[in-house]
Amino acid sequence: MAATVRFGIVGLGMGRGRAQIVKDTPGAELVAVCDIWEERGRQAQQELGCEWIRDYDEMLKRDDIDVIGVWTPSGMHCDFAVRALQAGKHVCMTKPMDIHVAACDAAIEAAEKAGLVLAVDFESRYSPINHQIRSALQSGAIGKVIAAVLLMRWFRGQNYYDSGMPQGWRSRLETEGGSLANQAVHYLDLLQWWLGPVEWVFGRKGTYGHNIETEDACVCMLKFASGAMATLLTTTCSFPDLGTEIAITGTTGTVAWKDGKITVFEAAKSTAEFGADQAQYVRPEFAEAPDSVQLDPGDFAVPADLPGNIIEDMLGAVTQGKPVQCDGYEGRKTVQIIEAVYKSSDTGQPVAIS
Repeated sequence: MAATVRFGIVGLGMGRGRAQIVKDTPGAELVAVCDIWEERGRQAQQELGCEWIRDYDEMLKRDDIDVIGVWTPSGMHCDFAVRALQAGKHVCMTKPMDIHVAACDAAIEAAEKAGLVLAVDFESRYSPINHQIRSALQSGAIGKVIAAVLLMRWFRGQNYYDSGMPQGWRSRLETEGGSLANQAVHYLDLLQWWLGPVEWVFGRKGTYGHNIETEDACVCMLKFASGAMATLLTTTCSFPDLGTEIAITGTTGTVAWKDGKITVFEAAKSTAEFGADQAQYVRPEFAEAPDSVQLDPGDFAVPADLPGNIIEDMLGAVTQGKPVQCDGYEGRKTVQIIEAVYKSSDTGQPVAIS
């Protein structure tokens, strides 16, 4: 493999920004972009100094591209990935990995068969703060995790669902998931990455404020193998947009996060009282809480070589054999959870995750 890793980006919606990152990253070269929308393709060709290709299969035939970046509609991610892997290209793709677990499995199998890198672009995994939270939870900084709450209350107008290329793809079941699979998938990934495997889910979804086939609101409960529980509310009907919040409660403390920043990171200074015999209190619910201490995120580990983004991640994987932040097996986990939540909503029953 040459010192320079050569990229081709397909899909110039979100992919336009990733193509720019390729241009700005030492050791990466943007060879070509692929998009069916001619105006968008020619504009990218002019602004980025690369070639625009309309036909994806023609892009895959090129021997001057090492990595294909897939930024197509969600239900097409793994189809595009499998075709690239079979053509001998490494692949990175936007979230979610796909909208069906079977499609994820096909992409994982193709990557393993070809011996190539397959990565999913969960931006939150490149944030040092999110690694610090994970390290703190694993070290027991807030005790044993009991419960978590995820609130994602966003607003999307009808024009968001009606636009795009192909037009209206965000509103259709065959090409897109809803508020959980599309918007909240970033935060669902964080929860399962922080708290570990999910054992079962119970959920309800519905469409309330938009003319779309997918859901625009979802409420669900997750039970983790550790014993912890989480409740989730995701919607694109919230006006005004209230952003995203995650709060995690442990036996001795709490960490809370809003829109990428820690808002609460506090634990008991002494945990002795937590194990004490509560019979010593006449009214234990009124007992004084232990003194608390503000925890410092800087005290918890961040990988020394943490990539700043998916492009840097792919460079390390392709040229040095480093593991990516989110491979196919990790990317598959959120799709499996989402598929189970949708099944639970349809059947009215909890759904186990094997």
